[in-house]
Amino acid sequence: MKSLKIICPNGHLGFAPLRLESFLLGVKAGPHYIAADSGSDDVGPVPLGSDTSTSPRSWQMQDLEHMLLAARKLGVPMIIGSAGDTGSNSRVDMYVAMIQELALKHGLGPFRLGYFYSEVPKERVRQAIRGGSPVRGLDGYADLTESELDATDRIVAMAGVHPFMELLRQGADVIIGGRSSDAALFASAALHHGFHADQAYYLGKVLECASFCAEPYGGKETVMGEITEQDVRVTAMLPAQRCTIASVSGHAMYERSNPYEEFFAGGKLDMTNCHYEQLDERTTRVTGSRFLPDAKVRVKLEGAGRVGERFVGLCGIRDPYTIANVDKVIEWAREQVRARFGETGYELHYNVYGRDGVMGDLEPLRDQPGHELCVMVQGVAPTREMAEELTMIGLRQMFYARLPDVKGTAGSVSFPLDEVLPASAAYRWTLNHTLEVDNAMELFATHLINVGA
Repeated sequence: MKSLKIICPNGHLGFAPLRLESFLLGVKAGPHYIAADSGSDDVGPVPLGSDTSTSPRSWQMQDLEHMLLAARKLGVPMIIGSAGDTGSNSRVDMYVAMIQELALKHGLGPFRLGYFYSEVPKERVRQAIRGGSPVRGLDGYADLTESELDATDRIVAMAGVHPFMELLRQGADVIIGGRSSDAALFASAALHHGFHADQAYYLGKVLECASFCAEPYGGKETVMGEITEQDVRVTAMLPAQRCTIASVSGHAMYERSNPYEEFFAGGKLDMTNCHYEQLDERTTRVTGSRFLPDAKVRVKLEGAGRVGERFVGLCGIRDPYTIANVDKVIEWAREQVRARFGETGYELHYNVYGRDGVMGDLEPLRDQPGHELCVMVQGVAPTREMAEELTMIGLRQMFYARLPDVKGTAGSVSFPLDEVLPASAAYRWTLNHTLEVDNAMELFATHLINVGA
């Protein structure tokens, strides 16, 4: 092939529904593949730990339906990575069942449905630790210990291109992937057709978030990426959007400490010498990317462990004196919780919105709060009863807090609700590590089934 075209309609399938106008324009443009990522650790550790999805099933089904019908009509492969937000085994099974349900609903078939799993048994990781192969921490995490492994409920490995390419080699028409590198699922199609890794991995990088590489901003719009032996080109499908030098290069720097590197199982993409050229109003051409293979394959592991049951409460503060002394008010409430439950065995968190609720200690304007504040109180404990009680104490005692210059008996905070509300159980990230493997396919079991008549 002289060139390969892939459309991506959604940077996180199901998180918000894809936009149909630009998707249909992308389909009309005649792509060779339709692909989208469906997961992210941006949603936090709860979905992975609890083995649930953060996106409504109906939204996920809607995106899968549009993509599947278009792919089968065009007769081109469809690829999904990180099924159901986390790529856990149950989420892969859910998506496989959805594809089968849609095929039956629309009388589609026959076609071959490939899928792979990404969950990693804890004992496999334990063997590595005991065998002297460090499970190395990323982004400030220490190397994994067995105690932290024991605190983990579920682990997924992040696949590179390898299981996607294997299923394409076997003739899969639709692929549902477990946890995967966002960019790798697109790169795998280009590599399958013989394009060089230098361009293939950049193609994946630019397509991973769909229209995030276009301007003006518009979530869930379709973009098309085209790869040749010389370059990668990316075009916005929505007429009102453009893929510009600024938007495409800006996206390459998105969500990373080093804007020139993207790591994969088996190597890294080096974007240091990328050159961006505006071809037309809605298309940017990119050259100069390099893929640098590693001698050893290290696979990223993500793990989540349960902390406890959780309740949430809210209060508002409008009184200027209370706002100026909000930390003292919070400390008063904390002291009442300590008097009831002691120092340990629970967690109590306060987020002060209007001051530093988003950025915490990193907030540069922390000493300039707004004229009113919202305080969110989160209590976490081993049981629902304890979590509810400690959250209620931590919330209501803000009403009773005594400050030096307060003469009256009325409270200085207000409650939009009298009660505290049950929330999802609290989980934390336990693994953000890499594991060395001898075979890049070792952690990813592939399967291929026939669907339809």
